[in-house]
Amino acid sequence: MGDVLVTGATGFVGAAVARRLIAAGKSVRFLHRAASDTRNIDGLPGARAIGDLGDAASLKRAVAGCEAVYHVAADYRLWVPRPDEIYRINVEGSVALVRAAAEAGVRRIVYCSSVAVLGSNKDGTPSDEDTPVSIADMIGHYKRSKFLAEEAVRRLVALERAPVVIVNPSTPVGPRDIKPTPTGRLIRDAALGKMPAYVDTGLNIVHVDDVAEGHLLAHDRGRIGERYVLGGDDMSLRDILAAVSAAAGRKPPSVRLPRRALYPLAYAVEAWARLASGKEPLFTVDGLRMAAKRMYFSSAKARRELGYAPRPGRAALEDAVAWMRGAGLLR
Repeated sequence: MGDVLVTGATGFVGAAVARRLIAAGKSVRFLHRAASDTRNIDGLPGARAIGDLGDAASLKRAVAGCEAVYHVAADYRLWVPRPDEIYRINVEGSVALVRAAAEAGVRRIVYCSSVAVLGSNKDGTPSDEDTPVSIADMIGHYKRSKFLAEEAVRRLVALERAPVVIVNPSTPVGPRDIKPTPTGRLIRDAALGKMPAYVDTGLNIVHVDDVAEGHLLAHDRGRIGERYVLGGDDMSLRDILAAVSAAAGRKPPSVRLPRRALYPLAYAVEAWARLASGKEPLFTVDGLRMAAKRMYFSSAKARRELGYAPRPGRAALEDAVAWMRGAGLLR
């Protein structure tokens, strides 16, 4: 039995996938850059493969002798000072990794996409894998890059017989969001009482460990070329913030802000980030545009075909707050 390679293993979702594989008795190989923060995998059994999605030679070395690859690595930023970077990693890097794995004889590749690439229903009902969508519907460079990446991976399946199963996680939350992700920052700030107001939108909240389990189920039971939404519960932002506030022992925000009124501030903080700080702003123009629609999704296909069974979204938020408290992030 060969190794199982996990890309992005030092990240939030990648680390959860790696830990689940180790628990299942797999011999795991972690692909990460030399400069990566390795706290999420320090102490775990497994081999380190130093590489980069922009370095094709390192990818070929990383996949050699592997029986399976879980491609979880991605540039998950809703705002970037240099947009070309996000396409290089998410699109070109994914193509290079999948092609290297297929050429090395890897039997199954699980590609982690995102619900960001799915369409939305005009009547507000949850979207699924078959909801119509096009590149014109993608708001911002992150969504466009993930859309183009999934399209490119699908072409590799069709034209080069790459043995890929695609999973589309919704909004993962939970332990070990050390960076943190944009959603993790929202949870942290709400737990610290720094979110006095909210806008009228919604997300599909899922525990990161359930997303990890869904990856393994996709490997074992998924059909090549198919995609599966790995989601949890649809929750309004108001309910998300209320659950986080309750877990942190704080009063929930009670003021609802009109989304349009925030655009001038969003343009201002983006300008400051671009000209001075260089850091991703707390909220962005594209984020406000995305918030115009409730991002609700159905995992019925994954439940039916994979046996996927996520826990309640509120439990995921409570676990996220508990981990942040234990990690000293809520002081």
